[in-house]
Amino acid sequence: MRTQALRADLLMLITAAIWGSAFVAQRLGMDAIGPFLYTGLRFSLATLVLLPLILYRKAGEPAAPVHRGLLTGGVLMGLALSLGINLQQVGLLFTSVTNSGFITGLYVIVVPLLGLVIGHRAGLGIWLGAMLAVVGMFLLSVGENFQVASGDWLQLAGAFVWGVHVLLVGFYASRYDPLRLALLQFATCAVVSLTLALCLEPFHLDAILSAAPAILYGGLFGVAIGFTLQVIAQKHAIASHAAIILSLEAVFAAIAGAVMLSESLHLRGYFGCALMFGGMLVAQLWPQKAARPA
Repeated sequence: MRTQALRADLLMLITAAIWGSAFVAQRLGMDAIGPFLYTGLRFSLATLVLLPLILYRKAGEPAAPVHRGLLTGGVLMGLALSLGINLQQVGLLFTSVTNSGFITGLYVIVVPLLGLVIGHRAGLGIWLGAMLAVVGMFLLSVGENFQVASGDWLQLAGAFVWGVHVLLVGFYASRYDPLRLALLQFATCAVVSLTLALCLEPFHLDAILSAAPAILYGGLFGVAIGFTLQVIAQKHAIASHAAIILSLEAVFAAIAGAVMLSESLHLRGYFGCALMFGGMLVAQLWPQKAARPA
């Protein structure tokens, strides 16, 4: 069990690094095409990459049955993924990679807060972490005249959706084949995003070819590898470890934005990022009271 947990932690660290760097590809991809088309194309690519792994079976090995629960879980995960990723994608049009990475990372605090809805208690660490994160976001996002960039609001809305997605993945990945779940959620997201693109955005082949490098990186690494590793890792991950390690996505996004896009913040913004990341860690590492025996 300990070996499985360490393996899961390593897979999630790789996932966080991939997701953080993928923010840059997501931003560059929209220099040529719209956000929904970019999302639809990269998730279509990820679906095509993962499909052969699902179809491949050893000689004589029977095909595994498809359960209704598997289909339901994959589609629900895909719908949450579609909403979260498109809020993030559109938000990147109006904010920086650094802001996007850190605000998206607030789902680490959102997950236990959403647990209140289903009757879970939130300890002191959750509330303290949430307060640090709120102050940090104020320093990072609120500008003159107390205005917040529209992109930051979209990223904050997306953080709540990502919280729901994490809960769905944790629930279904422990019950069904993680690769099949990943394929179903990719396909669902591709269909939803391409439908939105057909309704709202123009299609030009030369523009798609111009965005091809960003689509390839975002589809192969950010989706096919990143999200699949997440589902596989969460099957054996310790919940608190998963939230902490995946939150490092924000740090990797800030590093990638600085190195590849020359993004920089004022000292106030960096202090806000530090408070937000500190809040994420406090929410997960604060000692929990042991449950009293009945």
